[in-house]
Amino acid sequence: MVTTVAGDLIIKLAGTPAAVGIARMVVAARLRKWDYSHILDDSLIVVSELVTNAAQQAPYTEIRFQLSRDPQGVIIAVWDQSSEMPKLQPMSELILDVFDQSEESFDDNGGRGLHIVRALSASTGVTCDPFGGKWVWARMIP
Repeated sequence: MVTTVAGDLIIKLAGTPAAVGIARMVVAARLRKWDYSHILDDSLIVVSELVTNAAQQAPYTEIRFQLSRDPQGVIIAVWDQSSEMPKLQPMSELILDVFDQSEESFDDNGGRGLHIVRALSASTGVTCDPFGGKWVWARMIP
């Protein structure tokens, strides 16, 4: 973990399900330290979605998580080595039948995470890293 002078964090994680819990724990502690508890719940959901997506894009490889702040708010960013850009799935009405699927496709109910991130944050985006991979980010306004 690297902490900058401004208190920003950059953490290298393995692209595994455990990365989500680690990132959430770190964000919770840092947002409380910055006295931003009022955006904690939304920020933890955003962190969960972005880290999960990165771990799925580049399983069991290095991903990087960054939490920083500037005068406009808090930036949550996750890097993975995949050059594949995130794709928003078409919006659809959620009904119980969507979740009532066969045993084989039970876990294939994803595709709503980026919509959730967009709904909870002030802005979102993706930035190609000149050294490879991409950063997917969201700005939270305290």
